[in-house]
Amino acid sequence: MTALQVIELFAGIDPDGEPVVERLQVRVNEDDSCQLVRSPAFIKGIASGDTIKVNKDDQQFELVKRSGNLALRVFCKTDSAELSDRLTPQLEKLGGELDMESPRLLVYSIHVSCGFDKIEGILNSVCDGANSVWYYGNVYDPQDGQTPLNWWQDILKPE
Repeated sequence: MTALQVIELFAGIDPDGEPVVERLQVRVNEDDSCQLVRSPAFIKGIASGDTIKVNKDDQQFELVKRSGNLALRVFCKTDSAELSDRLTPQLEKLGGELDMESPRLLVYSIHVSCGFDKIEGILNSVCDGANSVWYYGNVYDPQDGQTPLNWWQDILKPE
């Protein structure tokens, strides 16, 4: 098994106009592509298990292969511990994983085959929209945030 390494990817520009970089654990493949170990908190368009190629000059990436995982990001106005206690067991029952937990942020990965309705039902039952909100990290176009990427269509096709 390949050893884990940490890469840095450009995540955007902060309110002060400064670049934001996110550090991610990856497994580096023989062809220098990288497989994400966890879903990122701020980088849109990718999730745990996805394979990417990184341009080391500008910390941008190209998606090589999707894993089928959805990246779920939950933002909290208060401490996320209570929310995590309620949400994590429900998502774990479906095979989801808590990738990151901080005082105001939770990041999960869960396979798209669990079903959007089921996943969204769990998230909506726990997140109230005022003190906590959730977003997909890799379902909508990173540029406009609204256009579905539809990468899951082939994965969910009946055989």
